Amino acid sequence: MKYNYYIIVALLGLAFASCNKQEEFITDGNFTLQFSLDTLRFDTVFTELGSATRSFKVYNRNDRPVRIDKVSLEGAAGAKFRMNVDGIAGDEVPEVEIWGKDSIYIFVEVTIDPDQPLSASPFVIEDKVIFEAGDKRQEVRLEAWGQNANYFPGRFNKGVPVVLSCNNDKIVWDDPKPYVIYGEIFIDSCALEVMAGTQIYVHGGIAQNEVFGIFNDGIIYTLDNGSIRLLGTKEAPIVIQGDRLEEPFQEQPGQWQGIILGKGSKGNVMEWATVKNAVFSVYVDSLAELTARNSQFYNTNSSGIIGFHSTISLENCLVYNNLSSSIQLILGGDYAFDYCTVASYGVDASAISMSNFFCYDDFLNCQYLEENPLKARFRNCIFFGSRRDEVGLSDLYGGQQPATFDIDFQNCIVRVDELLEQQDGLFADFLENQCATCINATRDDALFTGPNEDDYHLDTLSIAEGMALPIPGIEIDLEGNMRDGAAPDIGCFEYQ
Repeated sequence: MKYNYYIIVALLGLAFASCNKQEEFITDGNFTLQFSLDTLRFDTVFTELGSATRSFKVYNRNDRPVRIDKVSLEGAAGAKFRMNVDGIAGDEVPEVEIWGKDSIYIFVEVTIDPDQPLSASPFVIEDKVIFEAGDKRQEVRLEAWGQNANYFPGRFNKGVPVVLSCNNDKIVWDDPKPYVIYGEIFIDSCALEVMAGTQIYVHGGIAQNEVFGIFNDGIIYTLDNGSIRLLGTKEAPIVIQGDRLEEPFQEQPGQWQGIILGKGSKGNVMEWATVKNAVFSVYVDSLAELTARNSQFYNTNSSGIIGFHSTISLENCLVYNNLSSSIQLILGGDYAFDYCTVASYGVDASAISMSNFFCYDDFLNCQYLEENPLKARFRNCIFFGSRRDEVGLSDLYGGQQPATFDIDFQNCIVRVDELLEQQDGLFADFLENQCATCINATRDDALFTGPNEDDYHLDTLSIAEGMALPIPGIEIDLEGNMRDGAAPDIGCFEYQ
């Protein structure tokens, strides 16, 4: 009998001990986990169907045990990850416990088929392991490399600026495999030449470093002794775009930051090139130079092309689908555009805006400003869109110093209305002086084939047909079609 009594007491003690242990768990997110890393990277570039497994540790630094409501894979589109949480496999594992001053392993496996299309197996495959407890959420990022490509500067360079230099020589990109830019490239004492047919994909996303602070990653930056030359052809153009090629992302702007031609950078050329899906396509900084021919700049969160006291020459170029003014020419500079189409639909911003000054503080008060002369020449160009004014002009001197705001439009199609009355009538004679041979079009005029579908070829009855001034040396249009020698069409496309 006494023996049974001791057994009962022992069992009750175990039961109470079990209850006490249950009560000792920290729950409801009142704890913070620590991880052996913040990003689990699979550095294998898969050239055939294969898999790799890596792991990380999760630490409970508390004296008491913790209970995590669930550990799960976020399940990003295109992700190929599988997970094992302390011996339990699954995309979602509930009620994970870690004892005090203890840790557990998370194993993650990725399987890649690099022969699948990029929309199914992109260059950079990302996901997250999510840890949820109460209202608290922590995460560890996952990264794998899905396609056989030239990863540059490297596969661990997110948010890291890397200098590309070659002792004032040149580096040539001509590999048939795509180039994937992961991070920021600073081109210094070097010319980067990109040959015809080369495909460049830029990986963006939020990043942070000492140079830019918090910013959108994916930058091609030329320093004053660096340059970039995109040497595409009609048969083999060059395309620079974001690396997200799944269907919802193929035409999404803002995927990467853009190309910055830094102060004083010379010799920058873009021929038969497309730059798209960035925050801005090209930013040309003070005294830098850009010559672009037969190129396209579109799908941006900001402008397509920004000139900041710079020198830009555009020929047979198309700029459209930008969420700010498609072209901004700020703080003066020297600009020459021939046979260009700049379209701005569905956004409250003009197709082109120009100024001979820049305010470094509040634009309304403008206590700290800089000014430089503006010289801009436009021949046979279209500046049109859905606003009543698609040309924005800001002259610091209000017309009192004409040499500092020297603009001229020849045989162009524009859309202006309130510009002729605003600023105390400063540009009331715009159509008589600066744009005397222009057509001031309205939304009722036939112009483009289908702007709602981003088709800026000329309509059958387009007012642009036969209205251009022949320019010696420019015999073809953006698609390589011959222009009429006597009466070519305005814009980047010759009507066919």
